[in-house]
Amino acid sequence: MSRLSRRTLLRSAAGAAVALPAAGLLAAHADAGNSARRKAAGLPLKIVNNSGAYENGSVHVYIVGNDGKQQCWVTPDGQLKPVQLSDNGGDGYTDYAIPLTGNETALQLPEMSGRVYVACGEKLKFKAVEADGGAALAYPAAWVESDPNYPIVHDCAEFTFKGGAMYCNTTMVDMFSVPLSIHLTGDKDQTTGTLKAGARARIFEQVGAAEGFENLVVEDKRVIAPGHGIGAGRFAEDHFAGYIDEVWSRYEGQDLKVTTNAGTFTGRVSGGKLAFTGPAEVSFDKPSTKDVLFCDGALAAPNDGTTGPVAAVLGAAFNRTTLTASADQPTDDPAGFYQGDSAHHYAKAMHEATEDGKAYGFAFDDVGGFASYIEDGAASGMTLTLTPFD
Repeated sequence: MSRLSRRTLLRSAAGAAVALPAAGLLAAHADAGNSARRKAAGLPLKIVNNSGAYENGSVHVYIVGNDGKQQCWVTPDGQLKPVQLSDNGGDGYTDYAIPLTGNETALQLPEMSGRVYVACGEKLKFKAVEADGGAALAYPAAWVESDPNYPIVHDCAEFTFKGGAMYCNTTMVDMFSVPLSIHLTGDKDQTTGTLKAGARARIFEQVGAAEGFENLVVEDKRVIAPGHGIGAGRFAEDHFAGYIDEVWSRYEGQDLKVTTNAGTFTGRVSGGKLAFTGPAEVSFDKPSTKDVLFCDGALAAPNDGTTGPVAAVLGAAFNRTTLTASADQPTDDPAGFYQGDSAHHYAKAMHEATEDGKAYGFAFDDVGGFASYIEDGAASGMTLTLTPFD
C-alpha cells in the first residue's frame, strides 16, 4: 500500500517554515475503502502526561492542520476553526494552546489532517501569516536558531482523521525532543512510538558520540535531523558523497533490482543516470547528500505508481546504506541497516530507542514497515502520551 502522500507532507513540512500539513496527508488512505465506514463527528483524543519532567500546568497542546479547504486549528472543546490573521495577538502570535486539565486530558478530534504539538515549559509561538490570498500558519522550525520556538522544548505527532479512519505516526523526520507514544483503538488495538526506559538520554548520547553528528545535539532540548543540520551548518553536506559514488560505480557493471507493488524494475547506471526498465521506464540523476536525507530532489517520489515507489525504495536504501550490500531492494533485515562510514547514526539511534524498533528517522522510513505509523479504518479512540524523559 503506497504512502507517498504522507511522504509529500513530511518533505514539505521539513523544508518550509510555513508548513501545510494536511493538504493531502494520507489522502489515498482516507479516500480508499471507507465509504462503508461510519462517519464520525469526532474522535476521542486523550493527552496523557507521564513525562516526569514537566507538571501538567507547564504542558501545552496544539492541534493544527487542514480540513481539506483551509488551514485550521482546534479549540479545547473540539471546535474546528479557520486560521485568521486576526488571531495574532499583541505579541504578534496566535494563542491556540490547549491546557492540560490533569494527567489525562480528554479532547475531541474533528475530521482533519495535521499535527498535535506538545510544548513543555512555555507556549509555542505560532504566527498567522498571509499566503495565497488567505491565512496560513507559520509552524515551528526549531532547527533554525532565529526561530522564536528554538528555545522551547516541543515535538509533534502527525495524523489524518477522515470518515472514521485514523492514520497517524510519531515523527523524528525534522528533529527529536519529546518522547511521544500513540495508542490507537478501533478494529485493532495498536501502540507505536514508545521509547525504552532511559532511551531519550541514550539518543542524545549516541548521536552526540557519532563522528560528524555531534553538532546536531542542542543542549538537552532536541536533536536536529541531519538534513536540517546541513542548512544550519551543523552537518556535512557531503556525508553520503562517498557512498553515493560507490553505488553509482557498482551499478555501472551490474543490475539493481527494485521490487514495488507495480512489479520488479531492473536498473543500471548509464550516462550518469540510474535508469530502470520493467513495468515502466524510470530514471534518476545522481543524488546529493541533501537529496538522500530529505528523500527529495533527485529522489523525489511523485504519486504516480511507478517512479514514486522506486524512488521510495532507493531513498530508504541510501539512508539505510544497504545498496552496496544487496542488489535486490528493498531489504528487510534491520541488522544490516546503518552500516559503514556513511551510516545514518541519527536514524539508527531513533530505531534503537523504540520498544518496537520503529521510528520515522527519514521520510521513506515506512519502506518495509519500519516507521512508527499505525492506522485503523474504524478508529474509536486515540491516546497521545508524553512518556518519561528519564
